[in-house]
Amino acid sequence: MDKKKKLKHTVNKVKEQSSMEKKNQNDKSKSIHDILPLDLIHIILLRVPIRHLARLRCVSKLWCSLISDPDFAALHFYHSTTASNACLFMENDTMADLTYLDDNDASQKEVCLPFQKKARSGFVVLGSCRGFILLHGDPHFLVVWNPLTGSNKRISYSHIVHRSKPPRYGRIAYRSYLHGFGYDASQDDYLLLVAWSDCKGHYHLDCFSLRTNSWINLDAAVPKLLGFRYWHSGGLFFNGAVHWVPFDLEDYRDAIVIFDLKEMTFSTISAPEQLSGSSPSVALLGGCLALSSPNDDCRNTDIWVMKEYKVHSSWTLYQIPCSVFLPLCLSSNRDIIGIGYTSCSKTEYLIYNVRGDLLKHFKNLCCQLPYNRPYTVYAESLLPLPSDIKDKDNKKMKKEIGM
Repeated sequence: MDKKKKLKHTVNKVKEQSSMEKKNQNDKSKSIHDILPLDLIHIILLRVPIRHLARLRCVSKLWCSLISDPDFAALHFYHSTTASNACLFMENDTMADLTYLDDNDASQKEVCLPFQKKARSGFVVLGSCRGFILLHGDPHFLVVWNPLTGSNKRISYSHIVHRSKPPRYGRIAYRSYLHGFGYDASQDDYLLLVAWSDCKGHYHLDCFSLRTNSWINLDAAVPKLLGFRYWHSGGLFFNGAVHWVPFDLEDYRDAIVIFDLKEMTFSTISAPEQLSGSSPSVALLGGCLALSSPNDDCRNTDIWVMKEYKVHSSWTLYQIPCSVFLPLCLSSNRDIIGIGYTSCSKTEYLIYNVRGDLLKHFKNLCCQLPYNRPYTVYAESLLPLPSDIKDKDNKKMKKEIGM
């Protein structure tokens, strides 16, 4: 190649390099919205795990607006294929352990509880619904709290305390009531329930609507229960209803009391005849209602799963070879994740398959059986409370009219 051709080749090469550098600089100056259409970004974000999605709000104002939109939050909650099982255990009066459970991905972190200075003796976990947790604080108030977003609301029920049965020792413990928390899809409303008895021993049910921000006394026939103190105070929300179980099945064979939030009526589900009567716990396993209790042989734990809701014949037994095992949820492989004793008499998170084979235990997670540490298992969400949406709309309206 002669000098002229070499020079021309070199110039062309330099031009190419300069053009590429300029193009790269231009590409760097472009935002992701110039490269990907917004519809595609929306579809991608719907597939991002919820824990990462919360942090992505910091990418840009547009992303923050998109992810914070109630419609997007609802779509992600209902259609996400990467939902994780989050379990919140009370650690002390001001802190809780938030544990994420799956086959291979188990992690844990501490979270601070809201309204710490308002509660005289710490908080008790009473249930969860759609990413929100219901807490009870003394003196006589409830807190609805989303640990992921920090959104929370404090609701007093002191008006019920004044009308209820005079307390012994000058106060009423939270276990003398039944509490419930759920979502009424027909009204797009979150409801808090407090069942209580008056001085004459008559049972009543009050309901707080987060949408209307008000209490109402429901004209519902409360079942004649064996004293609220013999029942688990917090209810389990499932299939549009709140479910409660007694401490002892020997006294109450219609093991599960149900309150339908749409129909505003009570009903019951009977336990399997073979289920032993000591300390039953209720859980959701793979979208099915489940009851568990230590077996009479003191070597196994019986887990009864109701494959078809309210169909008594669909109760199916799974036996876990662990003397004390508390089922929490199912893994993505449909194995049972729970808390139990190991062969070394240690308490750990364990995974069993439905045949009762121990598959794994997580040694790196802090763990205690929650006899004195109330807990809840829930699916995290970015969903806002109705009051949050109302406040946001009011601010937007004031901004538009120049207030």
